[in-house]
Amino acid sequence: MMLKTVTTFVITLSILSFSYSQSNKIYGSYESNAVYYQENEEEAYQNKLASNNYLNIKYLFNSNWNVEVQVESYLPKKLQSYSDSFENTHLSTLNINYSKNNFGFTIGSIYDQFGSGLILRTWEDRQLGINNSIWGLRSTYGNEKVNLKLLAGWQKKGSEISVGKVIGFDSEFTLINSSDIYQNLILGISYVGRFENLVNPIIAYDFNDLTSLFSTRLDYFSDQFYFEYEQVIKSKDGITQFGIISNEFVKKGSAHSLNLGFTKPGFGLDMTFRRLENMPLFSDRFEQGEIYNESNINYLPALTKQHDYQLANINVYESQANVSFPDPELMKSGEIGYQFDLYYDLKEGSSLGGRYGSKLSLNFSSWYNLKGEYTYYPSDYDTDFFGFGEKYFYEQSLEIRKKWSLKFDNIFLFINKYYNKRYVEEKIGEINSQIFILDNSIKLNNKKSVRFELQHLFTKDDKKNWYGYGLEYNFNYNFSGFYNTIVNYENLEENKPNYYSFGASYTKNALLFSVSYGKQRGGLLCYGGICRYVPEFKGFSFSVNTSF
Repeated sequence: MMLKTVTTFVITLSILSFSYSQSNKIYGSYESNAVYYQENEEEAYQNKLASNNYLNIKYLFNSNWNVEVQVESYLPKKLQSYSDSFENTHLSTLNINYSKNNFGFTIGSIYDQFGSGLILRTWEDRQLGINNSIWGLRSTYGNEKVNLKLLAGWQKKGSEISVGKVIGFDSEFTLINSSDIYQNLILGISYVGRFENLVNPIIAYDFNDLTSLFSTRLDYFSDQFYFEYEQVIKSKDGITQFGIISNEFVKKGSAHSLNLGFTKPGFGLDMTFRRLENMPLFSDRFEQGEIYNESNINYLPALTKQHDYQLANINVYESQANVSFPDPELMKSGEIGYQFDLYYDLKEGSSLGGRYGSKLSLNFSSWYNLKGEYTYYPSDYDTDFFGFGEKYFYEQSLEIRKKWSLKFDNIFLFINKYYNKRYVEEKIGEINSQIFILDNSIKLNNKKSVRFELQHLFTKDDKKNWYGYGLEYNFNYNFSGFYNTIVNYENLEENKPNYYSFGASYTKNALLFSVSYGKQRGGLLCYGGICRYVPEFKGFSFSVNTSF
């Protein structure tokens, strides 16, 4: 409550103080997402309206000063599967920023990232219900050779702030910066500390209130080649199991991430290797294992190909960075794996490329538990650095984009997938599946176009086979309508469930409005490798998005 009162007073005072400035400028955005639920897994959402609303305003006083404010409203009720900490109407973001010459200073809500985010990333993703900004202070200094950041504060947790405190320091040193033959070499050194005083009258914890993460990274870029490596060391901390922080199960953590690639016109190759061991970090230790990704300080996304099609997003992989010992037959301490991407353009006029050429892309990803010696009681483990244990997930995909004429093109996608439900979700089952997708687009006269897609998922496991199709018609550049459906036609136990949606959208300048009705499949919703669970529901959906 005190946070709300103070921030409201500060922002009101700031706007009034500068309201007569001759060099000011205001711009912002508004977004509203609402659903009227008819049928739902959660009884609290039966026949009820829920909406999430966001108003963001940026106010530029002059070239040195600016303020950002975001007000959020979750009335009459937040959308399902969002944390209970999102409620009513509150001031979500407030920051005052000053920059001059090479120096910068921020007070309030801090969004930032150190390196690839392995030790710190604060950002907002409204689709996932994530806003983990740090409420505090940040100072920066940067020139052509050196960039420095220092920040400290409490992390946002819904409409409140976390108990634990976060401090961080990031530095980047440009060792090579050549403009004659483009090449760039950067050395980064970072530190993040989480301080949380656990008070327990019975237990004297055998680990420090301060958990520290140290990171070093080296990034090299040239015209055709790039190389990025980051190593993280995490100090020992109690493992959170079943909502309890263990005083006997205390371990260190580590991360190693390597990304390299080669590019030239018409060809690209990218490879990523990553090893995570006991790497989650939350400003509130008890948040580990929760489903809402609140209070997460670092960014540990799944490194797999992100797909746009519904059947391709069944049994998606989530990063397995936690230590988890649910039973003696299932013990895991992190993940190790890799991903390869190959891109190749078949030239126009060639025998394979045809008249208009084609684009080919291949993806391979494979992820495993860390191999090592595990004991359930007393809980402990000792891993091998390059040891590949039980397989979590693998996927191979082939995508071909082919333009047949000036008005017709299509996308062919084939996916071969293995999903270990036992190790990823800690449930029963392993799933092997193959997915075929054909996406066709036709340009018509008078700015009209139509898109038609066909999908099929083959599997003898879990809920058996699915098929799906979709149709989208664009009347012009502003107005379009759509219909899509997926059917689990071999799932006789659940009476062949089908999920469908139809609706329309209108776009004009900076305004986007959409409305739809349908029955949505429950499961994981993922953006950028981070996921949250969405229960199955049926109802009307509305969305408005505009900027000014």
